[in-house]
Amino acid sequence: MDIMEMTRELGKAIQQDDRYIAYMLAKQANDEDKELQEDIAHFEDLRINLGTAMSAEDHDSDRIKELDTELKAVYQKVMKNPKMVVFSGAQQALESLVSNIQQIISMCANGEDPDTCQIPESGCTGSCASCGGCH
Repeated sequence: MDIMEMTRELGKAIQQDDRYIAYMLAKQANDEDKELQEDIAHFEDLRINLGTAMSAEDHDSDRIKELDTELKAVYQKVMKNPKMVVFSGAQQALESLVSNIQQIISMCANGEDPDTCQIPESGCTGSCASCGGCH
């Protein structure tokens, strides 16, 4: 088996992992929730309108403030939706799994022993290029 075949096998294993399955089920539940989808679409419209208002030559500060306030309210509504709460947790768990896999691959590509290399508890790889910010 060559390395690309093994990578595909890893992909299959990821798709059988409970974290992946939970993510896909949560995503499907979100996709099927009409009210949630309407709220997300409303949020996106507000985000676009706010960006347009902010980049306009003749800034309307009151309109910008109004859009920003409404955008924040819709965002809070979306993020407090129980299905979105479940989805966000499942997404974080899947992203953590994929990040850990990537870290192990990177360590091995840098010469570390595949059987003994450890992912730092902080999740820091030592590379600022892949960093989401210090804690």
